[in-house]
Amino acid sequence: MIVLPKLYPILDTLTLQARGLGPTEAAEALIEAGCRLLQFRHKGPFTRAVFADAEAVAGLCRAARALLIVNDRADVAAMLGAGLHLGQDDLGPRDARKVVPPGTIIGLSTHNEAQMREAAEEPVDYVAIGPIFATGSKQNPDPVLGIEELRRMRQLTARPLVAIGGITKDNAAAVLSAGADSIALIGGLFPTHCSTEQVREHARRFLA
Repeated sequence: MIVLPKLYPILDTLTLQARGLGPTEAAEALIEAGCRLLQFRHKGPFTRAVFADAEAVAGLCRAARALLIVNDRADVAAMLGAGLHLGQDDLGPRDARKVVPPGTIIGLSTHNEAQMREAAEEPVDYVAIGPIFATGSKQNPDPVLGIEELRRMRQLTARPLVAIGGITKDNAAAVLSAGADSIALIGGLFPTHCSTEQVREHARRFLA
């Protein structure tokens, strides 16, 4: 069973663009802060320019011996030698295993008890659950779960559990205490008009 680091930063390209940061410079700042897992998340068309960004981030992760996870795209994960994170509407984990090399780390997002129970039958290495709190990083978010529901969901899986959605420095300790092994962050790491130095400092505070 894999051991996930406490902090699971997500390089969401739309969020980064709004903050005036590129994926590469954001990845550099997070790695310098001590992060050893990054997810590359791009919800639009995977153009050559986007792939070049993902490839650059993959190179930084390899150099730092950090794990790169690609969101949604099994083909891109395979090309980059990265892990893969799947949502409920993406390619199913069993089919994704036909695309990525043997041993590839795969995670799966869940949002309720039914999905969590179904995930138990899937060939995945970790499960994500959320949104724990209200979030602005998703256009059509699922219903907010809250801390007590997270605590209950923790009992439904023995796999590493990643909590996501509206997590901040103020509520992160409660999320971890409720049973999450790792906390996934987008907006919590990238404040409005942030600089790379601010990103480094935000990550260091979560890692402390």
